Amino acid sequence: MSDTLTIENPDAMARQGQGIIDCDIHPSMTTPDELMPFLSQRWRTHMATYGNSLRQGLANTLSHPRMTPEVARADAWPPNGGPPGSDVQFMREQHLDAHGIRIGVLVPLRGTPGNQRNLDFGIALASAVNEWQVDKFCGPEPRLKASLVVTQEDPAAAVAEIEKRAGDARYAQILLPPRSTEPLGRRRYWPIYEAATAANLPIAMHVGGIGGHPATGAGWPSYYIEEHHSQVQTMQALLASFIFEGVFARFPTLRIAFVEGGFGWAPAFSWRMDRAWEKMRDEVPHLRRPPSEYLRENVWFTTQPMEEPFPARNLRDTLNWIGTDRLMFSTDYPHWDFDDPAHAFKIPLEDEERQAIFSGNAARFYGWA
Repeated sequence: MSDTLTIENPDAMARQGQGIIDCDIHPSMTTPDELMPFLSQRWRTHMATYGNSLRQGLANTLSHPRMTPEVARADAWPPNGGPPGSDVQFMREQHLDAHGIRIGVLVPLRGTPGNQRNLDFGIALASAVNEWQVDKFCGPEPRLKASLVVTQEDPAAAVAEIEKRAGDARYAQILLPPRSTEPLGRRRYWPIYEAATAANLPIAMHVGGIGGHPATGAGWPSYYIEEHHSQVQTMQALLASFIFEGVFARFPTLRIAFVEGGFGWAPAFSWRMDRAWEKMRDEVPHLRRPPSEYLRENVWFTTQPMEEPFPARNLRDTLNWIGTDRLMFSTDYPHWDFDDPAHAFKIPLEDEERQAIFSGNAARFYGWA
């Protein structure tokens, strides 16, 4: 590939630190029928006749008023009347061009292939969502990169999908739902991580998913505000699972990003894990180093939503502990809690830090550096 710096070659621009890499853009379907061309006749009939069979059908937070309409900014509705995130041209004008986005990573939230009880239907949906992304978005707009959706509850099928798409530069990462049947560090999921490292593809986990279990460790919450905060608990549980189950010890080059799960909690949680490991390391002899070292080497975080302490300068301590080399910028476009890159940080950043957070870290994470 040539290193000519043009919009048609965003990878080269990322390697040279030019422009912003947005790690969380949500594409949408104009209608669910958009998936039909990518499904066999069997699954078209299944979708029309039986529809989804989710592990916890009543747990879909899109039913909350806060999540409607379309979880979106009021100005994100395209002129053609489709839902936010469904019109490539409007996304290009309102977001990519307006904010200097040189690469935008798509994180599809619809289709829910990893949440299906019917695993065969989930496998078909995963393939369809992957092809839909590149057909509708990455083809017309080369600045957009797709996420490779897989069915984590059928690791063999997930590996087959990864191997099928490996080497296709239109896919930036593998996307897993944080809320699965079991914590994702369990060995039954390890074939996915082996395939990811073989393909040199990082893994991203965007908050959400329907695991079929209560949203919190204390049971089902009464209010959505409790559900909203439980996303952080999910990310903490995942981090502990990956570290203590030995995923990073077994796959030291595996790269994982926690997307839209915050990062202000990471220092204190890491201190707690380290202290426990000091006293109980004989239970996990496969861990040769403190948990915080695995976190620093294998885990990245996206910036949105960013914890905003008062006074704002206290954010500096968190950034210094995590390391500004571990943060990747994200906007969450077109959702209502979108972060404008011009106003996302309430504290001053050094030029080197800004370049790393807004472009360089993501370029290294995705293998474009």
